[in-house]
Amino acid sequence: DSVIDQEGFRPMHPTSVNGVDDMIRLGDLNEAGLLRNLLVRHKDGIIYTYTGSILVAVNPYQLLPLYTTEQVHLYTDRRLGELPPHVFAIADSCFFNMRRNKKDQCCVISGESGAGKTESTKLMLQFLAAVSGQHSWIEQQILEANPILEAFGNAKTIRNDNSSRFGKYIDINFTKGGAIEGAKIEQYLLEKSRVCRQAPEERNYHIFYCMLMGMPAEQKKILSLGNASEYNYLTMGNCTSCDGRDDIKEYAHFCSAMKILMFSENDSWEINKLLAAILHLGNVHFEGRDQGGEVDPKALEKSLTQRSFMTSRESVTKPLTSAQAMDGKDAFVKAIYGRLFVWVVGKINKAVFKPPPEDTKYVRQSIGLLDIFGFENFNKNSFEQLCINFANEQLQQFFVKHVFKLEQDEYARENIVWKHIDYNDNQRTLDVLANKSLNILALIDEESNFPKGTDTTMINKMNQVHGKGDVYVPPKNNHDTQFGIQHFAGVVHYDSKGFLEKNRDALSTDLIQLVEKSSNKMLKQAFQNELSSNGEIKRAPTLSGQFRQSLDALMKTLTACQPYFIRCIKPNDFKKPMLFDRDLCMRQLRYSGMMETIRIRKAGYPIRYTFDEFLERYRVLLKSSLCDPKVVRRNVAVYIVVVDFHDTMLELERMKELNEKALLIQRVLRGYKYRRQFLRQRSSALVIQKNWRGYKGRKLYRLGFARLQAKVRARQLQHHYQQKRVAAVRLQAQTRGYLARKEWQRKRRAVILLQTNTRGMLARKQVKKMKRDERREEELAALERQRRLHQVLQQKKEKEASTQSESITAQEMVDDIFGFLPNMVGGQEGQAPAGFKDLEKQGERTRPEEVDLDDLPMVEDIPEEDYDDLDEYSFSKFASMYFQGAATPTHVRQRLRQPLLYHEDEGDVVASMTVWWIILRFMGDLPEPKLVQGQGARGLRGSNMVNNSLDPDLALRQDRRLSHMVGLDQVSTTGVSQQGKKHSRIMDGIFFSFFCYEIYCQICKQLQENGNRSSFYRGWILLSICLGIFPPTERFIKFLQSFIRFGPMGYAPYCAKRLRRTVANGVRGEPPSWLELEATKSKKPIAVSVTLMDSRTISLPVDSSSTSKEICQLLSEKVSLKDTFGFSLYVAIYEKVWSLGSGREHVMDAISQCEQEVKRKGGQEQHAPWRLYYRKEIFTPWHDCKEDSVSTDLIYRQIIRGLRFGEYKCDKDDDIVQLSAKHFYVQHGSDCSLDNAKTVVQDCINASLLEAKTQDKWLQMVSTAHAQGPYINSRQKAAGVKAEVVDYARQKWPLFFSRFFEAAKLSGPALPKNKFIVAINWTGITFLDEKERRLLQLSYPEVTGVNTMREGKTFGQSVSLLTLKGDFSLNAAMAGNIAELVHMFLGGLRERSQYAVALQEVNQDDPTFLSFKKGELIVLIKDDELTVGRGWIKGKNERTGKTGAVPIDAILVLPTLTKPTNEVMSLLNLSPDQRKSIMAANQKETGTVERVAPVSLKEFSYEYFRQPIKDVNRQVISKNVAPERLWVKSREPIKQPLLKKLAGNSELSHRACLYMGDYPTKQIQSPLELTDQIFGPATKDEALRDEIYCQIMKQMTSNNNRFSLEQGWQLLWLCCGLFPPSQSLLKHTQRFLESRRREPLAPDCLQRLQGSLRYMKPRKLPPHQVEIDAIQQNSTQIFHKVHFPNDMEEIFEVNTSTRIRDLCQTISTKLQLVSSDGFSIFVKTPDKVLSLNDSDYFFDSLRQITDWSKKAKSVKEGGGPMNMSYLVFFMRKLWFNVSPGRDLEADLIFHYPQELPKYLRGYHRCTKEDMVNIGALLFRVKFNNDKTQFVLIPKMLKDLVPNDMLKAMSTTDWQKNIVAAYNKQASMTSEEASLAFLKVVCRWPTFGCAFFEVKQTSDPNFPDIVRIAISKQGVSIIHPKTKDVLATHPFNRIANWCSGSTYFHITVGNLVKGNKILCETSLVKTFITVLFVCLFLFFLLLTCN
Repeated sequence: DSVIDQEGFRPMHPTSVNGVDDMIRLGDLNEAGLLRNLLVRHKDGIIYTYTGSILVAVNPYQLLPLYTTEQVHLYTDRRLGELPPHVFAIADSCFFNMRRNKKDQCCVISGESGAGKTESTKLMLQFLAAVSGQHSWIEQQILEANPILEAFGNAKTIRNDNSSRFGKYIDINFTKGGAIEGAKIEQYLLEKSRVCRQAPEERNYHIFYCMLMGMPAEQKKILSLGNASEYNYLTMGNCTSCDGRDDIKEYAHFCSAMKILMFSENDSWEINKLLAAILHLGNVHFEGRDQGGEVDPKALEKSLTQRSFMTSRESVTKPLTSAQAMDGKDAFVKAIYGRLFVWVVGKINKAVFKPPPEDTKYVRQSIGLLDIFGFENFNKNSFEQLCINFANEQLQQFFVKHVFKLEQDEYARENIVWKHIDYNDNQRTLDVLANKSLNILALIDEESNFPKGTDTTMINKMNQVHGKGDVYVPPKNNHDTQFGIQHFAGVVHYDSKGFLEKNRDALSTDLIQLVEKSSNKMLKQAFQNELSSNGEIKRAPTLSGQFRQSLDALMKTLTACQPYFIRCIKPNDFKKPMLFDRDLCMRQLRYSGMMETIRIRKAGYPIRYTFDEFLERYRVLLKSSLCDPKVVRRNVAVYIVVVDFHDTMLELERMKELNEKALLIQRVLRGYKYRRQFLRQRSSALVIQKNWRGYKGRKLYRLGFARLQAKVRARQLQHHYQQKRVAAVRLQAQTRGYLARKEWQRKRRAVILLQTNTRGMLARKQVKKMKRDERREEELAALERQRRLHQVLQQKKEKEASTQSESITAQEMVDDIFGFLPNMVGGQEGQAPAGFKDLEKQGERTRPEEVDLDDLPMVEDIPEEDYDDLDEYSFSKFASMYFQGAATPTHVRQRLRQPLLYHEDEGDVVASMTVWWIILRFMGDLPEPKLVQGQGARGLRGSNMVNNSLDPDLALRQDRRLSHMVGLDQVSTTGVSQQGKKHSRIMDGIFFSFFCYEIYCQICKQLQENGNRSSFYRGWILLSICLGIFPPTERFIKFLQSFIRFGPMGYAPYCAKRLRRTVANGVRGEPPSWLELEATKSKKPIAVSVTLMDSRTISLPVDSSSTSKEICQLLSEKVSLKDTFGFSLYVAIYEKVWSLGSGREHVMDAISQCEQEVKRKGGQEQHAPWRLYYRKEIFTPWHDCKEDSVSTDLIYRQIIRGLRFGEYKCDKDDDIVQLSAKHFYVQHGSDCSLDNAKTVVQDCINASLLEAKTQDKWLQMVSTAHAQGPYINSRQKAAGVKAEVVDYARQKWPLFFSRFFEAAKLSGPALPKNKFIVAINWTGITFLDEKERRLLQLSYPEVTGVNTMREGKTFGQSVSLLTLKGDFSLNAAMAGNIAELVHMFLGGLRERSQYAVALQEVNQDDPTFLSFKKGELIVLIKDDELTVGRGWIKGKNERTGKTGAVPIDAILVLPTLTKPTNEVMSLLNLSPDQRKSIMAANQKETGTVERVAPVSLKEFSYEYFRQPIKDVNRQVISKNVAPERLWVKSREPIKQPLLKKLAGNSELSHRACLYMGDYPTKQIQSPLELTDQIFGPATKDEALRDEIYCQIMKQMTSNNNRFSLEQGWQLLWLCCGLFPPSQSLLKHTQRFLESRRREPLAPDCLQRLQGSLRYMKPRKLPPHQVEIDAIQQNSTQIFHKVHFPNDMEEIFEVNTSTRIRDLCQTISTKLQLVSSDGFSIFVKTPDKVLSLNDSDYFFDSLRQITDWSKKAKSVKEGGGPMNMSYLVFFMRKLWFNVSPGRDLEADLIFHYPQELPKYLRGYHRCTKEDMVNIGALLFRVKFNNDKTQFVLIPKMLKDLVPNDMLKAMSTTDWQKNIVAAYNKQASMTSEEASLAFLKVVCRWPTFGCAFFEVKQTSDPNFPDIVRIAISKQGVSIIHPKTKDVLATHPFNRIANWCSGSTYFHITVGNLVKGNKILCETSLVKTFITVLFVCLFLFFLLLTCN
């Protein structure tokens, strides 16, 4: 334009060379500098530039790699300016400031049409959805609103292929945590005229073209639709396609978005019908029939061609011209489309908008995005352009106001030195358009309201009012219809033609009435605002009025928010990339005021804080602590203003400083924690040191006196001793000298004689030698010849001898080794013990029965060894890991230099070497030491070599019992072979050693590669004996099991069985007996005879591990004994008899002790005369002889024998006579013969009694008593008489039927002795001394409780006995057995008792209730009228004789079957203090254990409880009543919460009372319903948790109702596991529990409370039904069944705090899986299978699923509450790095059964050859090697071949091919076939995939039903029929995913133009879970790499 002189040029600033990120930093601050900066960055592909906090975005017209998920993560939580400019930075700044300042944000995106506003809006939405991070369905719904709105509201224009023809404001709502919870969309001024007319090269709205291209042909046929070129409305612009759009794909996305936004199929169809109707109407020329609307065609024709209007009297119809009819039709079409668009927006808002809750405290935060039409200036501009540009004027003014006006006004107000910046203010334009009176829009509205107003009258008025101004540009002449407006972006000329008609936006009454008569519901809904309720037509406001109203609302919304601005710049008008039109860009920069913006941003301070805010936020940057916000207030200016750049720097420095301070706080707190821990440990150490030093000092003090006494006495004795010693020495010297001289003379004569004879003998030998040498020289030649011949013969003989030795069988070798053992049956050797000989005379022994020992009842289940899992546990591997030095795992014959294993103790080392020497001798690897000639057996026993090799100190260790290795053969061994003695010595030495670990290793070493046959078998015999005595350690057991597998024939299963039995029943206490050696020889059970009291002898099979419990149980089954309690196994030898009980005592230990007793007495162990007997030991208090006749008969026989042998003695002879008479009747009935009488006398009368009185006298007495007996006349049955005898004995001799325990009193009332015997029988508990004198006798009503001590030094060995006579603490080896027996008796008596004592006085006027006084005896009446479970029982007052209902908590049930004595009643009536004083009067000992008083919430209530409520009525009735104690139990429901902070909340009432039974109710509620009501609100609201704790502990304080207290403990147990109390209540809760440690559940409650504190995260839901069932059964252990894919199931223990990952780890460990990675817990309900989240609690997950299923089922069936069945499965979920064969257990249990159904359903693509081979493998899995089942192949073909391939061949061909493949395969087991199947399948790419059959609508090229496979490769889409992989999306390409109820959505690739996958399935939750875990693991691996 003008040439600039060269002098006007100046150098370019360095910042303008390469451009800058923020144009504020430009050196050339002019228009050219701005333009160049944008140009340079545009050429480099950088489209974003900052102007302070304003973003300038240049449309690149191409897709740039700027919008990936990596970019989203990069810009998240970053400050503006920290990274290069980006739209994501603005979005993150909005999000950050919203959360930081708690203020709504908005982003105004402005620019010309085609500048990229819509794309920027979508990118902002994408970022906010991603940064929300929830992947929720609402986020996807908000994102999917864009495709719908763009389809209906966007169109192709000459400037933009996707131009928004409407404005929208998206208000996104966020929760307090920053998650998106909803959105609302406002639309502004849709360009409806585009539906009817388009400019050249422009299109109609996208929806029409997408529908015609993408709709299925069937639907198009129904709607009579064709191509776009057939419709007038689509061809006016002569453009039906758009190069940048795929209408088919866009229609698929549109349909997907409709489904996501809850548009039903009917809604979509109705929309399509209306759109089709619009197209058909466009083709109407009033000459044909329309096909689109659901109205009468004649009515439609009439409405379009005629116009009705009202005159003063009637309605007149006027025909329209063709042009008028066309205009009316177009207006109708525009109305339909415009209202349809409004309806669609409303439908979207209904889906995505969540109304705020009514809570006034709720504050909703939001971010608004304004995407409104850009400034438009076309060749022909109409009314729409005026409205659009008016809106842009408003937004420009909003920008000017915020950036310039308010900014500079603020500086002036704050007196900041500031140079005013001029800017282009468009306020005058706005005044002319809308603000002043008679503005242009007002004039248009005014003319629109005049019926005769025209466009000409309108423009005349505008000329008249505004013609002289500089904003309005009048027409050039009177005939010109164009006028101009001076906008901020330049002058725009508008054509006024059609202005009024468009502004009126009204339909004729005929068309509205036509709509009203339509049957199309959607059409009526769209026009509902035009239709009144009575059918009259509403007058619609003008279009400009509506637009101004909505625009004003928008400006108010924007004003209330903190704004951000994005200025979009269009680089060219040709939509071409990399083309930069300088003039166009310069014009946009000018009218946007960018130059002025840069100046004010550069010089100004856009960021402002109040002083308090600034000081509060940035005080951390001060290096001083003097500036306290509480003290320093407003001493400076009101506001602190900051430059943008400085604010960013301040924020970065603040974050840095906060991180440093956080690290400092962590360091200090951790130091404090560990210092406190150290000080606590140090103080504890000081306490221990103090007590130890005190103890040691006292001990040394006492020891000092003793030593002083000893010293004095020693000196006195030493003096006397020295005197006597001197005399003795003198005497000895004389005597010894005489004897020595005499002896020397004798020896000298003997030596001389010996020398003489020796020299003679040597001379004679020398002569003989000389003669022999001469003869030998002659024979040397002959001997040399014979030597070779002899060598050949010797080799031949050795070969024959070796052949002969190998022919010896293993059994012969065993017989040879155990040849010294006699054949015998245990318990039949020698004479019977005293008192039992009669049983053997009469008894007939049975032969031993062959019974499998594994059928015997075990103490616990014994798992079989899994040999497949033992391959890796070889003995060689163990030796390489643990053996010392160079020790090998193979057989050697020499001694070891050191033990195989490491031992710290030197004595252990010596003992290990000795054991090795013994094992070598036993196995024959080391020869026995030879006897010295002349030394007999006595000499050998005197010089045992074992003794010489042992350390003397080592032999004294009794626990190791190595002392038995010394002198084991010093006893007489008459009759025993030398080999038997050797074996006895060796085995005893081995089995009494403590280091079993070393023994097993030594034996296994000697068996490994042992070529000596004899040594090999001896070693296995020794190993089998060891396995029956002691189990190996946990470390070695697997290796030993693996070693046993390879034993010789017969020994492997035998040793394995012995090992299982020993592990189950525990270690033995004695060495093996001779019986066990005999059993080892035959490898069969030991035959042991057990004698019953009826003379029967039963031979039973036992083994080394058999216990008395097993024997007793087997005996009871053999004799059909039902009442087994009290029967025990007894062992007898000589005169000794003792009980083995019926517990875990080893029978063979007792037999071994008997053999040792025989050996001690000089007998032979193998002939030990021991016997086993089965007798009654103890009765229950409620014993009934009628229940079991077998039991009664055995006890009866025992009593008769006891009478005969003097075991049971009667005080009077008459008692014996009566018992004998009853025996007479039992044996012989009424037969009174003399022979029978003699037999009876011999059976019943003791020998001492027969000597006192003659036998004849006894015969007479017994016969007379028998004849006079009442049973003879009554013909009483013998069983009844036996029962009488048994009852007599039970009553007469209770002490003889007792169980005895040795005990020592630790504390309690004084007794004559502190060590005594505790005898427990059916009458009570008796303390006896060693002479069986009674020290104390207690009946069961006097015993109030018993428990074992749980703390102190005597843990596990002390029992506390609580009685009315005082509390005793006893130390006993069998304390647990005492407590268990007393507990059983007390519990059984209370259940059967009919007597109770009143604990309080009850006076009732109602006869239904029983009145009684405290201490009175109540006789309980048990009937069905009242149930104990609800807290009431029927009773009778013994004093008054009245009956009535009695509350359970008012009485104490006495453990007795008879009426309690007066002594017991008097003790019960005394108070504890009175009883204590009475006992103290007779008590000399003060060591009684005192109970700790139970702690209540009294102290806590003073500070935290509300004030008690004053009850006026109660005060009137009881004037002297005490005030309400809120911390004590109340039977009345509380009306207000206990805590102050919950005052006024009456919802928490008496639910705990209902559960505990303290408050009666007629409505029966299940425990689950009550616990839900109690704990449900507390799990959701933390404030209620303390209230629950307080209410439960309140009801448990001073509660005497046993049932109520038990229920309270159950509630507290549940509560402690759900959530912990607050810190203020925690210590009171702990004290409450610790003071009640005697309660069974108290320790568990404490433990659960500590666990809930440790896990930090409380439970989310109330207890599950399984937890409630467990605690109601008083079981604190909860077991749950878990199923596995191979139809196995196992029981696992779970607790309240068990998480899913913990359970997975537990299951994996038990199943011995290699790893738990990839496995998960699944829950199967009747209709779904759901995967559980690893981090959730197990019971929370179960509760959530079952509740959801019950709710769904209840809604479906319309029923009430119901039980929901479910199954818990443990399966593999992820198949990353699964390699068949690496983990065999996982392959067989999980991989095979999970992959097989996928194969049979046809999910994999495979060849026929593979299918045939796999079919053969599957057949082998089912039938192993059974070829006879080939005939079943046709029937089971569906189990061998994929279902979709069954018809690929005929059934016969399938059978033939499978059989052929089966025969080709090598012989393999079922497990090997399963593994082979996996190895074939794992080669396929779809192995391990999770498959989902889904319905997709996102890609028209794919079938409707596809199969989605998720694997480690990513997400694959597979054709279900051809099995072709249609697409595969790796995990790193998945940008976003989310799910709804039945839909899931995935975005692949770029956030802007990425592929979208929308699928529908019922397994959405499982799909998303698998996808999420796969993605997480994928990104975790990327991070690790």
